Amino acid sequence: MIKEELLVAVLTSDNLPTLPPVASKLIALTSDEDTTFTDIANLVSQDIALSAKVLKVSNSAFYGFPQQIGSIHQAASILGTNALASLVMSFSFLSIGTGSSKSQFNFEEFWQRSLSAAAVSKLILEQVQGADTEQIFISGLLQNMGELIFCSTFPSDYDKVLAEINPGQGDAREVECSVFGVDHALIGYEVAKNWGFPPRLILPILYHHSPGDYKGEDEKIQLASRALYLSDILISILYSDKPEEHNKRFRSETKRLLGLKTRQIEEILSAAHSEVEQAGASFGMKFGDIKPIHEILQEANIRLSHMNLDYEQMNKQLIKAKISLEKLTEELREKNKLLDNMAHIDGLTNIFNNRYFQGAFDKELSRATRNSSQFSLVLIDIDLFKSFNDTYGHLIGDFVLGEFARVLGKNLREYDILARYGGEEFVIILPDTSEDEAIVVAEKLRLAVETTAFKDSRDTYNVTASFGLSLFDSAEEEKHSKKELIKMADVALYDAKDRGRNKVVAYRPKKKWFKSK
Repeated sequence: MIKEELLVAVLTSDNLPTLPPVASKLIALTSDEDTTFTDIANLVSQDIALSAKVLKVSNSAFYGFPQQIGSIHQAASILGTNALASLVMSFSFLSIGTGSSKSQFNFEEFWQRSLSAAAVSKLILEQVQGADTEQIFISGLLQNMGELIFCSTFPSDYDKVLAEINPGQGDAREVECSVFGVDHALIGYEVAKNWGFPPRLILPILYHHSPGDYKGEDEKIQLASRALYLSDILISILYSDKPEEHNKRFRSETKRLLGLKTRQIEEILSAAHSEVEQAGASFGMKFGDIKPIHEILQEANIRLSHMNLDYEQMNKQLIKAKISLEKLTEELREKNKLLDNMAHIDGLTNIFNNRYFQGAFDKELSRATRNSSQFSLVLIDIDLFKSFNDTYGHLIGDFVLGEFARVLGKNLREYDILARYGGEEFVIILPDTSEDEAIVVAEKLRLAVETTAFKDSRDTYNVTASFGLSLFDSAEEEKHSKKELIKMADVALYDAKDRGRNKVVAYRPKKKWFKSK
């Protein structure tokens, strides 16, 4: 069968997998440059089951956002349109049927390897400075889609391919070309193109086995093709019976194609199994026992060095070592959770600490710049708190700090970020919030503090607070840095103090201040 005839036969086959309606409409939407995240969110919201899956992943450790995401519109705002679209397309692809039950093709293993490849593709590209990682996940998921197409449209012919490659005696693409005249990379590319996928997603599918063949000038496509190629090697470390060979190849190819340092490669290899496990948990797929790569390689070395040992004796040793390692891993996991909590939470107020705030601020600056949006920063200082401590003592002062943080927290949105900046100073990041909206929020907080009676077992105490605001707007010509935004909010805060305290003031370069009523 010649190439053109095969492509026609595949694209017109009744057994060709089809995308769900939402996915088809999403492709059309994302092709339109005028599409907004609201358009995409409205489309996804129409499918209740799909929305629930997207929200589950958005709130999982897969993304690790500190705030709870409660709606598809909020997910679109925080993740961005490309990331949300990739999530939807991933679920759509994973929902495609399993084809003929008579086929020798292992559908469960295919889905596992595809999701694993998607997870490690993103992991690899995250080590490349400036790389766009939002769409690599869907490209990674689709890279071997051609195998599924072959199996669905020509099951008996593809069984011949499987019969030759199952014993590990040949390259799958070479056998595919001998049977069909083309390999699965080309078939996957042609079907994805027929579905309407944009070139930036499907060209990496075409070149993922041979990224050097891509001669275009689009650096993002080139990087994606290389990341997919490397992910295929990395997955082979996790699933093949010769992990040491693939490990050496992955290290050398990663240095050659991406120029990564040894430390970066070690970080990828160390995190690979946990990224795959997390992807499986987030997308509802059970992988079974996925071992860390260092353990896989260690066991491979043990097998090589103990080839003369009795099989049963060697197996007992490995089981014993595995049990010990699992116990140690669980202990480390629990300790890491405790350390993570200690590192990010202020012990007195039980809100985020300054260290967490600094990292969250960097992410919000990056997100707002990428999405062409704005956000507000609010610095808060409890008025005359030193005198309060001198009058009532530090124990009462600590009590008031904790209650003060609680009052602020209950009057904020779920995705606003509240942290203790230091001493009696607090800071709030208000995502997607204009200056006028931030003033309203700050006035609400100021009034809540002023009218709250802080009661302990002995007495009732009252405090007020001053608020200083600054705004980051990506649409402005002058885009302020993190340091400048904090300084601007601090200047506004001091002006609020100078104007009698218990005020909300927004920063103005020429001293044109907002003053609360």
